Amino acid sequence: MADKLYELTAHELSDMIQSRQVSARDVTQSFLDRIDAVDKSVKAYITTTPEAALAQAQAVDDAIGRGEAVGALAGIPGGIKDNVCTYGVLTTCASKMLTNFTPVYDATVAARLNNAGAVMTGKTNLDEFATGSSTENSACFTTHNPWNLKMVPGGSSGGSAAAVAADECAFALGTDTAGSVRQPASFCGVVGFKPTYGLVSRYGVTSLASSLDQVGPITKDVSDCAMVLNAIVGKDRLDGVTLDIEAKDFTKALAKDVAGLRIGVAAECFGPEIDADVEKAVRGAIDVLIGLGASSKEIALPHLRYGIQAYSIIAAVESSSTLARFDGVRFGVRSKHAGDATLMSEKTREEGFGLAVKQRLILGTHLLTGSCYDEYFIKAQKIRTLIIRDFEKAFEECDIIISPTCPTVAFEIGEYSDNPLAMRNADACTVHANLVGIPSISVPCGFKDGLPIGLQITGKHLDDETLLRVAYTYEQTTDWHKRKPQLI
Repeated sequence: MADKLYELTAHELSDMIQSRQVSARDVTQSFLDRIDAVDKSVKAYITTTPEAALAQAQAVDDAIGRGEAVGALAGIPGGIKDNVCTYGVLTTCASKMLTNFTPVYDATVAARLNNAGAVMTGKTNLDEFATGSSTENSACFTTHNPWNLKMVPGGSSGGSAAAVAADECAFALGTDTAGSVRQPASFCGVVGFKPTYGLVSRYGVTSLASSLDQVGPITKDVSDCAMVLNAIVGKDRLDGVTLDIEAKDFTKALAKDVAGLRIGVAAECFGPEIDADVEKAVRGAIDVLIGLGASSKEIALPHLRYGIQAYSIIAAVESSSTLARFDGVRFGVRSKHAGDATLMSEKTREEGFGLAVKQRLILGTHLLTGSCYDEYFIKAQKIRTLIIRDFEKAFEECDIIISPTCPTVAFEIGEYSDNPLAMRNADACTVHANLVGIPSISVPCGFKDGLPIGLQITGKHLDDETLLRVAYTYEQTTDWHKRKPQLI
């Protein structure tokens, strides 16, 4: 097993490191060797950090050798999405705009992983500035789905999901604005969790749409997800929206128990855009939970059908503000083809941003002008309120809501390049959790044509533990999460 440590979960590796069955250095070397072997095909990483990773692992081994207590993530290799600032390590957001940007500080989540003793294997690929659902919008390269290299891994956290699925790290961090943790987790057959808005600090994470963004873990199983949450959740004075709540141990939620659980099933989550095999797998998962003591009930989410439209407007407007800082003045690249400051800024943005980002910025700026602000942006915010009320009412009748994570399994690279509306529908099942600010998790529940299907479990505000318990119960009853792609 020593030569295939990379196949193990984070919690299995943690037990072995702390009992001194293996060294953290050996574990890290196993993952680095795996990256060397398969990442030329998967292309999950923009930057790898082998020397720093081995140094971090050695520090863990030294601490254990001195008899010091170390945390559960100590010595566990993880990837970090490349829109999360990491001190001294290139952070590009997969954009030409930041090809030369090396942060002088760590994002809070990166610092917390460091403090927990985790080992950073590198920075993972994404759609440029997290704008996309396939990782095809990266200015670096397209990441490939480990289950079928002709397929996309999802996005925008496609590099993180592909790295975990391909055993190139034990866990990874992603960011989720409309499903960008859960959707690629579904496509790659791993676990992806979007916590309640405000549980995890976004300080040092390049924001896309501030009222929607949330950092979340992508892991091999639900137990690993709880371990990573323990390390990254918590109040941060540097992020004003983080919640000041009592510290929790999320691993305590890992009980195989759904007796009395009320499952909400909304017809709006199973519309004609849902592939028949995906729906069959998800409804089969609901039956599994019912067989374990849960019950199901039809609920109504009447305004859910407007979610994608409302999100598209809100995200465009917020992005036009958050990305205004990239002007060639303070950091990042600067155009050399302009004589004055105004033209320099225009040229920098023209040359530095990719097409998908430009489209979003143009739309967002337009929506902030004149009557468009009231006609579209304010109306989108009102629809958001109606969706929030729909979920509040639904949760009076149920404890969780189950749906597909995605309408389909992963699609072929280039299939939707000329059809942005079809691409946007990849987030049709996930966007509501961001609009409402509630937790949501994706776990594997089946396959179609050799590609994974994701089961999405969505819960009440700050009821993240219930999601982990339900996901863990389902996972322990099935074996979908144990299947692995064959890359070599």
